[in-house]
Amino acid sequence: MDAPMSSNKYKTNAVEIVNNKFGNDIKSLSGLKAFYLETKKETETLGSRLALSEWDIPPEVDEALTNADKAQRSINKLEKRSDALRHEVLDHCTTVNALVNDLTPLVNQIEELRKFKQYLSCVVHIENISDQIYAALMSKRTANAVEEFCSLSEYYTQKQHSHCQNMLAFLKETILFWYNILKDKLSSLLEESLKVVGWPLIATATKTPPPPSDPSLNMDAIFLQLLLLQLPDPLSVEVQKKTMTFLSQEFTFKPLLLPIQHLVDPLRKRFKFHFYGNKQTNNWEKPEWYFGQVLSWIRDHSSFLDDRIQTLLEIAGFYAVDAKVEFMRGLVVLVMEKMASDLPAVMEDEHLFCHLVDEAIFFDHELHQIYDYPAGLNSSMDILTVPKVFERWIEIEKKFAIEKMDALLSSSTAWESQYKNIADIDTLKVPECGESFITLMSTITDRYKYLPSPDHRLKFLSMQLELLEDFRIRLVQVMKEVTHDSLGDTFCAIINAVHYIIEVLREWCNTTFFVELQYHSATRPVEPSPESSAPDRKMPAVRGDGVFVADRSVFDDGIDLFEKLRVEMEKNILKHAFLDVQARSQPYRKMKWRDLDDPSADLSLSTPACDMLMVLRDHLMTMNRKLSKPLFVKLWRKLAEKMSKFMLEEVVLQNRFSEGGAKQLEFDMTRNLFPLFGEYTTKPQNYFRQINEACVLLCLRVGSALLLRDVLMSDDSVPEKEQALQDLGVYKLAPQVALNVLNSRTNLSVT
Repeated sequence: MDAPMSSNKYKTNAVEIVNNKFGNDIKSLSGLKAFYLETKKETETLGSRLALSEWDIPPEVDEALTNADKAQRSINKLEKRSDALRHEVLDHCTTVNALVNDLTPLVNQIEELRKFKQYLSCVVHIENISDQIYAALMSKRTANAVEEFCSLSEYYTQKQHSHCQNMLAFLKETILFWYNILKDKLSSLLEESLKVVGWPLIATATKTPPPPSDPSLNMDAIFLQLLLLQLPDPLSVEVQKKTMTFLSQEFTFKPLLLPIQHLVDPLRKRFKFHFYGNKQTNNWEKPEWYFGQVLSWIRDHSSFLDDRIQTLLEIAGFYAVDAKVEFMRGLVVLVMEKMASDLPAVMEDEHLFCHLVDEAIFFDHELHQIYDYPAGLNSSMDILTVPKVFERWIEIEKKFAIEKMDALLSSSTAWESQYKNIADIDTLKVPECGESFITLMSTITDRYKYLPSPDHRLKFLSMQLELLEDFRIRLVQVMKEVTHDSLGDTFCAIINAVHYIIEVLREWCNTTFFVELQYHSATRPVEPSPESSAPDRKMPAVRGDGVFVADRSVFDDGIDLFEKLRVEMEKNILKHAFLDVQARSQPYRKMKWRDLDDPSADLSLSTPACDMLMVLRDHLMTMNRKLSKPLFVKLWRKLAEKMSKFMLEEVVLQNRFSEGGAKQLEFDMTRNLFPLFGEYTTKPQNYFRQINEACVLLCLRVGSALLLRDVLMSDDSVPEKEQALQDLGVYKLAPQVALNVLNSRTNLSVT
């Protein structure tokens, strides 16, 4: 069954191959014989290759089989050896197991004894050093005792991570025991030696004393020994924690070097004696007494510290330590303790508190400016920036500032200049209230500019900005009451004050202090107040390279508001003056300019212009007398421009002019109106360009005027018409306006 089926399958495959090869084209069957022969040849080739692959093995395969056989034999040998060794090991373990069980407890005992020996050797080492310290002290060899103490401290540093807690506790107690003894011993010796040199040097011109006869009282040697008597850092921290005070809980104090502390101790006793308890010098109303006392102590001891103590520090290797700075740090702590003690009661009285703040600021300033006390160290300002104290400070500062503003504005001389009788000085004509307000702001700045934290300075700045806005609102209220009299004394004084405040604020914007505050304000996270309805201010930018770009200063918002007020007041003054002049100008505007003959005699001012120009002159004089010079210059120029435009539009373009009328107008303008402003500028005609050029066109010769009019009426381009006007000196008037001016002449025929 299988053979026929296979045969049928082969036939079917052959038929499919032939069909696929020749398709349905019968003519193509002629190639069937060639296809058969080609297929038969391929079959024979494949058969021969198959036979070769069955009998010929490649050399590589043969070599691989050989190597595999060798590896198999080697593996068999190793397995046999491994089994033998395993049996030997098992037999040996069985033999020695009992011995191991017997020796293990002995080994553990030996290890325990070794640890006990090491432990006892540590204890013996500690006791030996302790005995050596004792022997040195008994023989009054304090230098040797200190040297041995240093080795004991170094030994603690080596063993501080040991798990032998009892031994560490014993070592710690031993160190502290000898530390206290040595400290007391050396302290007493140092006190005696300091007495020999006259320490403390209280307000006396001391001379260098002769060397003491007793070697034990050699101050330099004792000082150097105390410098070496230092606890290891971990023990020093523990001792500090046990002696923490209110100040050490609130602030971080770097411990003073031990001998420097002894230099401060006599002064501490004096300070406590005079400024605590029931002494008359302990007076809350006189904080300057203890601030001044500390400053005098620093002054009196500076030379001794720089010349002698600094040398000892350098001998001992303390090159980075400044003796005077260390001494000042110790005295500053006395001041801070005294302030912390007094403040709870002093804060209840506003005047006492403000006085204390003033004295603390002065003390801090003296320390840094005169005695070069480094920034960043503890100071009296740290006490003032404790949150509760700082909030009270801000509250009282703002309250007193508001009271001061109330007093300024209610003063009978609030709107008078303090220098009104000194013309050379009183160019800005700043009223008393404006100048006093700026002084108030400057004083506040001086009080907080040395605060160490930018956040505290920014809080004061925020208060200043509130005061600035408060003062502006007060000025607006007063201004509205006198707006009807825009050239009155009060109105002019207000605008002078506004102008002065703007200029001062712009100067402050460029100072380093306020630029730094702006930087801190821009780079710290913004915390908007939920109660604030003020619009968001545009903050300064920090470029990609980290460079600060101050596109807005801290006072820009305030300046903008004051600027708006000044512009509004300027408009009121201009409006008041111009409307008054305009009201007096009606007779002049209604003159019969076309009926005026060409005068044969000298011209004189037109009678209708007299009243108008007199009012204008009076207003200019009033503005000059009452306004600051920069404001007056700005206003008279604007007034001149308005008058020029008014004369052109309301006089020239609304009338017709004969030749005589044109000459009269030119005379009135160039010989009477312009000279009114000649007192304030050498070329007043430059501010009356429109009316001046109109007069030029009105007085132009008839022939030239006709030619110019033809050009202006032609189809020429605007630039060509403007060039024609410029050739005649007319630059301000547009071509159409110039044509209208020419058409107002009666001696030109209008087509």
